[in-house]
Amino acid sequence: MMVLFVGQKILCKALGLLLVTALLPSFANAADWPNNPRLSGNAFLPPSMLSLQNDSTNSPVAVWLDKGAALWNDASTGPSCQSCHGALTAMQKSAVNFPRLSSNNQSVINLEDQIITCRKRSGHSLDKLEDDDVLALSATLHNAAKGQLINLQPPENQQVQWQTHVVQGAKLYATRLGRLNLACVHCHDQNIGRQIRADVVSPGNPTGFPIYRMSWQRLGGLDRRLRACYSGVQAMLPPAGDPVLRDLELYLKVRANGLPLDGPSIRR
Repeated sequence: MMVLFVGQKILCKALGLLLVTALLPSFANAADWPNNPRLSGNAFLPPSMLSLQNDSTNSPVAVWLDKGAALWNDASTGPSCQSCHGALTAMQKSAVNFPRLSSNNQSVINLEDQIITCRKRSGHSLDKLEDDDVLALSATLHNAAKGQLINLQPPENQQVQWQTHVVQGAKLYATRLGRLNLACVHCHDQNIGRQIRADVVSPGNPTGFPIYRMSWQRLGGLDRRLRACYSGVQAMLPPAGDPVLRDLELYLKVRANGLPLDGPSIRR
């Protein structure tokens, strides 16, 4: 009986170890992929997907850009975006300045948050972060800023508050989460260029957002992508727009200072 009991304990431990191992992501060497931490996610796309992304006629992003351009001039329910901000060509610097501190300095807002605030003035009081119109306008503004360098700096008289949010984002970036007990740093610093399932791990630089993910079959912002990472490590998902997501986005943008915006883009 004692031998059987001990044998059962050993078997249970072995099965537990196998279960944990199965839950962990398997990083494999991916031939011919770079490991430069200063590269855009576009550098880690397979040629077929990169070709689709660069095809202005057939890319699914093109539909969203057309919609965003039409919304920019829409004055059917109130003042249009153009009536306040001018032509889209004048908005090249807009996307590179987000996220930033809110007007009351109490929180961080990203570009989609600002779009929602602006649209309330023209009668769109029920907009949400993942609404098609909000994402289409974000895509259009990011497209207008394509090639502009990210250069987030603390605003005058708000440096302490701004730095506090950056530090909180950096802390979260290095914090292990979920059943897989992984942090952002384990993928996007330590395994750049290696393969996990069908994807190659990029440095996580947020230069290509919003993104059209094939698995989503629609456009999504960085907020949604960060929540998908929470899901990937089997952690409790924060709600859309949660302050922790804004702090993490701010840190990621500061981390990517000096890199050009190159979105909207396509991902698996």
